[in-house]
Amino acid sequence: MKYALIRRNRHVWPIRVQCRMLGVSVAGYHEHLVRRLQIARRRHLSTEALLVHIRAVYAANRGAYGWPRIWRELHAQDIRVGKHRVQRLMQQHGIRARGKRRFRVSTTDSRHGLPIAPNLLNRNFAMAAPNRAWTGDITYIPTNEGWLFLAVVIDLFSRRVVGWSMQPQMHSNLVIDALEMAWFERSPDRNAGHIFHSDRGSQYASREFSGLLVECGITASMSRKGNCWDNAPSETLFASLKVERLHGQSFATIRQAKDETLAWLLWYNQTRMHSTLGYVSPIQFEQQWHRTTQAGYGKAGKQNTLSNFPTATTTTNYNPVWDTDSEGKIKLLALWNVESIAAALIEALHARHGG
Repeated sequence: MKYALIRRNRHVWPIRVQCRMLGVSVAGYHEHLVRRLQIARRRHLSTEALLVHIRAVYAANRGAYGWPRIWRELHAQDIRVGKHRVQRLMQQHGIRARGKRRFRVSTTDSRHGLPIAPNLLNRNFAMAAPNRAWTGDITYIPTNEGWLFLAVVIDLFSRRVVGWSMQPQMHSNLVIDALEMAWFERSPDRNAGHIFHSDRGSQYASREFSGLLVECGITASMSRKGNCWDNAPSETLFASLKVERLHGQSFATIRQAKDETLAWLLWYNQTRMHSTLGYVSPIQFEQQWHRTTQAGYGKAGKQNTLSNFPTATTTTNYNPVWDTDSEGKIKLLALWNVESIAAALIEALHARHGG
C-alpha cells in the first residue's frame, strides 16, 4: 500500500523523499515494481506456452521431476506461474514423475565374525559443515552380462556423492575404491573427528577397509542389525537412482549400465533439486555455504559462523545470508520542508483507510 502511494505521488514529491518519510527503501520500491511487472507477464502466459515449458523441463530431467520440482525449475528460469496451475496442467496431460518400484535383492551380508563398530551417528543426519560425517552403502544394477555393484560415499552436510565405485564383484575393493575417491576429492582434516557410517556388511567390516579408515583418521560407525533407517540417506539415494533413471531400462552390457549410472550421479550432484536442501542441488548448497563463510563479518558486526548457515534440516525457503542492501544511506539532494511533506503523506494514508 505504501509503494502504491509512492507511485501515485511520484510526480508530486521525489521518490527518495517519500521512501524516507514512509520508512521504506528505494531499492524495495523498485523491486516491487519489477514484481508487479512479472505478475502481469505471468497472467498473459497462455496455457499452450506454459505446457511447452513444462514438457521441456520434464524432458530435460528425464522424467525425474514431478510438479513441485518442475514448478521450482520454472521459477529458476524466471517463468512466474502458480504452482496449482502447473499441477493442474500436468495432471490434465498425464505428465508425472517416474513411479516407485520395490527392489528386493540384498547386498548386506552381516553374518560374519568381523568386528562391528558402534552406531556413533545415531541418525544424526544434519551436519553444520562439510566432511563431518560420510555415509556409504552398496546397491546392485542388473545387466545381461551379470550384476553391476555400485558403492557410494555421501557427505551428509550437502548430500553430495563425493566418491563412488562400480565393479562386477562385491568385494572389499569396491568400498575401498569409493572411499579413496572421496578422500582425494575432499582432502579432509585428519584430526577433525571425521565419521564414516555404513551398514554391517562384510565389505565395510573387513580388515582392509577398517585399516584404510584408521590410516585416514576416520572413525567407523555402523547401523544396528537389520535397521535400514540408520543409513536412510544412502537408501534414499539408491531409491532415487533406480526410480528416476534405471527403472524400465534393460542394459545389454555392464559398460552401458556404468555410463547411465555415472550420468545420473553427475546430474544429481550438479543439477537435481534436493528437497532436504531447500530445493537446490548438492553442489549449489556447498557453494552457498562457501560464500557465507568467506563473507566473514556481516553488516551488523556479527561473524558469519557455521551456526548462521542453515543445515540440511533447516533450509526450507532458504535465503542466502550474504545478501545486503544497496550501499550507502539515502540522502536528500535538496532542502525540503520535511514536516509538511510528512504531514501530507500521513494525511493521504489516513484518507486511503477511510480516516
